[in-house]
Amino acid sequence: MKLKKRILILPGLIIAVTAILFFAFVKKIENFADQNISLHQELIFTVPAGTGRVGLETLLIQHKLIEDNHLIPWLFRLNPELARFKAGTYRLKEGMSLRSVLHLFASGKETQFSIRFVEGSRLSDWSKVLQGAPYLKHEAESKTLQELINALEGKTGDSLEGWFYPDTYLYTAGTSDMELLKRAYNRMKVVLKQEWKNREKNLPYKNAYEMLIMASIIEKETAIESERTKVASVFVNRLRLKMRLQTDPTVIYGLGDKYTGTIFRSNLNTITPYNTYMIEGLPPTPIAMPSLASIKAAAHPAATEYLYFVADGNGGHTFTTNLVAHNKAVSVYRQRLKQDK
Repeated sequence: MKLKKRILILPGLIIAVTAILFFAFVKKIENFADQNISLHQELIFTVPAGTGRVGLETLLIQHKLIEDNHLIPWLFRLNPELARFKAGTYRLKEGMSLRSVLHLFASGKETQFSIRFVEGSRLSDWSKVLQGAPYLKHEAESKTLQELINALEGKTGDSLEGWFYPDTYLYTAGTSDMELLKRAYNRMKVVLKQEWKNREKNLPYKNAYEMLIMASIIEKETAIESERTKVASVFVNRLRLKMRLQTDPTVIYGLGDKYTGTIFRSNLNTITPYNTYMIEGLPPTPIAMPSLASIKAAAHPAATEYLYFVADGNGGHTFTTNLVAHNKAVSVYRQRLKQDK
């Protein structure tokens, strides 16, 4: 009888011990998943396309985020939802557990990078910003100007200057720089179309493109919000009176790399498409990427009789209606410069 009892008890003990060991092992795996990864600063982590479970474990070990303890395969068996990770680039932060990392990979919520295109900058400036942007696929730099123009839906003409809306754009790793340019171009198209539709009547622009050119000049002439419509009024009044615009920023743009910080008399006396001291009307293209504020100013200039303006030495400008008053304002400005030396 005793032997029979022992025979009956033994399987029960085996089952009990096995269950205890199993639950202890499960607990070990769960604790492993809930431990913080070994990370002391933010890390941009890429899960390449085609990465399998073994490959992901190898990557985590290579980055020293976890120890090589062969527990990940068991973690995936116990939590199959964590094994449904997606390729992408993710932002890992200090204090994250392995479980939260795997949940992030499974969510597919890739980290977003930002790129800032500043109002008043040129296309050449944008090219440098794009070239220096991390995790961006560079395609634009290998294209000719005409190929870039052809890639933009509905774009005509032979210039891209002024056609990209300045703002901060978000992107994920692997995004093409062409995609960002298309987004900026399409946004500028929408904004320009809307502002052209709502513009003041009887403005001296033949089309929306001329208004964009005007907006770019306003952008380069002042960064003071309250002055934009006044600056616009000066140039609009000059266009109406068939006066030359005589604006330095267009001359500087026309000089390109030859501009070293000073406009010489010879520059003002040399005829170029952008020398508004010599040509009539607007230059042939925008000279920068204008902000929405400058586009609105071009569409809604202040109602003034101003024909001139000059820097006042305090960051703003003095606006005048005649040459005598303008020359006096110039004299005051030059005197102030001498006093500041």
